[in-house]
Amino acid sequence: MSSRRVPPGPPRTAMVGLLRKLAEDRLGLMTSAADRYGDAVRMAIGPKTLYFFNHPDHAKHVLADNAANYHKGIGYVQARRALGDGLLTSEGELWREQRRTIQPVFQHKRIAAQAGMVAEESAKLVARLRAKEGGGPVDVLEELTGFTLGVLGQSLLDADLGSFHSIGHSFEAVQDQAMFEMQSMSMVPMWVPLPKQLRFRRARKDLQLVVDRLVDDRVRGPRPDGDDVLTRLIESTAQESDHRVGEQRMRDEMITLLLAGHETTASTLGWTLYLVDRHPEVLARLHAEAVEVLGDRLPGYEDLRRLKYTAMVLNEVMRLYPPVWILPRQAQADDEVGGYHVPAGSDVLVCPYTLHRHPGFWDDPARFDPDRFHPDRSDSRPRYAFIPFGAGPRFCVGNHLGMMEATFVTAMIARDLRLAKVPGYEVVAEPMLSLRVRGGLPMSVAAA
Repeated sequence: MSSRRVPPGPPRTAMVGLLRKLAEDRLGLMTSAADRYGDAVRMAIGPKTLYFFNHPDHAKHVLADNAANYHKGIGYVQARRALGDGLLTSEGELWREQRRTIQPVFQHKRIAAQAGMVAEESAKLVARLRAKEGGGPVDVLEELTGFTLGVLGQSLLDADLGSFHSIGHSFEAVQDQAMFEMQSMSMVPMWVPLPKQLRFRRARKDLQLVVDRLVDDRVRGPRPDGDDVLTRLIESTAQESDHRVGEQRMRDEMITLLLAGHETTASTLGWTLYLVDRHPEVLARLHAEAVEVLGDRLPGYEDLRRLKYTAMVLNEVMRLYPPVWILPRQAQADDEVGGYHVPAGSDVLVCPYTLHRHPGFWDDPARFDPDRFHPDRSDSRPRYAFIPFGAGPRFCVGNHLGMMEATFVTAMIARDLRLAKVPGYEVVAEPMLSLRVRGGLPMSVAAA
């Protein structure tokens, strides 16, 4: 090591306050740490010492250049008790095998072939919302979750998820448990009958039943081409020498895919509708672009490059409210990041939420300004100042499908409808595995 410098940070006497903020205000904890101590912060929280790095160069080093030294860290390690060994939490050869299994399904050519289906599902969503015109408030997050689950089922699993009505609530319980595992450092045994843990156990059982039913249906009626995630997972896990191990792997991987495949896109669309409602000038430009590009037809894959302002809006939404708000890692060997020594075994945090609001790289960072993603303004920005889908080997495999969903829905809603937040309803960011709107998003619906 060329240096043994230790990052600045709060004293150990601040531990109780830090633990409270970890439980009650995780975004505030990260924001205040960056504001007070800068781009590298060392925080002692309970039995953990966290190294928080908040510069594009730091993110590049940890997530890409030296990614082999940084395995999934605090939060995801503890979430393994809730999620099992799926793609979000696995490491090493298991993770590489899982990634190889599903990667072909996300190739651009295959995603492009799904554009018609995504457009039709988007039209159904708009029709459901239009049917509520003039009525009471609609929880648009619930509608968006139904939409993203529907697209996930058809595009990746070749299955209809519409009959599994409890799946959204089950995933909410799983996320709650995963965050509880992080906050408690997995020190509370799973058998303790806390209400949260009882709810999680019921949810996990429900999700396992969903997966078992999907697998049984596919085994009885295999698809001719076999080119979907479900078929690939069945074939991959069937190679396990221990049938029970293979069965559990199937459940873990499917539950993770179902969660990650719908939650992040639904959250991004929720934040988009909220921010567009607050900025009428942005809505006007979105509407004008959608009318000019689409007219009254459904969007096609070729329209993705033509809906330029829509893409700028979505990027700005993900800057302020990145779907993956924090990227925790654990150093496997001693390292140096930004001139600071990182001991082996240390928990390292890269936080897109704060990185995307870094005043050194974003003018007036709290302001919603889609034009900051115009090519004339963004070409000189460091690549790792904006990482809504992560970076490096663990870059989100489903980002292209998610962006197509978000682009089509945003353009079609802006063209056809006017959604307005219910007056007086407070919108609060809830940093779970994704950064979602807490408690739903009630909005009124009117024609454009």
